[in-house]
Amino acid sequence: MATEEMQAESSDAALLDFLSSLADYTPTIPDELAEHYLSSSGFQCPDIRVTRLVSVATQKFIAEIAADALQYCKMRQSVSSKERKERGPSVKEKKLVMTTEDLATALREYGVNFKRQEYFADSPSAGINLPSKDKGDE
Repeated sequence: MATEEMQAESSDAALLDFLSSLADYTPTIPDELAEHYLSSSGFQCPDIRVTRLVSVATQKFIAEIAADALQYCKMRQSVSSKERKERGPSVKEKKLVMTTEDLATALREYGVNFKRQEYFADSPSAGINLPSKDKGDE
């Protein structure tokens, strides 16, 4: 029983230390942005440490998604480089190009469904509404 109480006190002390360190920490995601999204979801808390805790958790989530998308990018490009080697000698490319498909695959692992909007461009003026001429204008 005594060891459980000591562990609880130790974890409480660690939590208090962490929360006090959040008061001095400036997260990558600004407090105003985090507060905006928290308030739009109905969450109100005057303690800035809670807002910063959410910012840190969001930053970690985004970093994990980006790291996974980078891994998918590397896997995709290593497969394509193997295919290029089979076709014949070529210049070795070191540049990584992450695509939307890499990001979508990484997001699917976290339960986020990402669907890219279809893009059609038949001509340079596609998507531009030009005024139509009436027969009376001629």
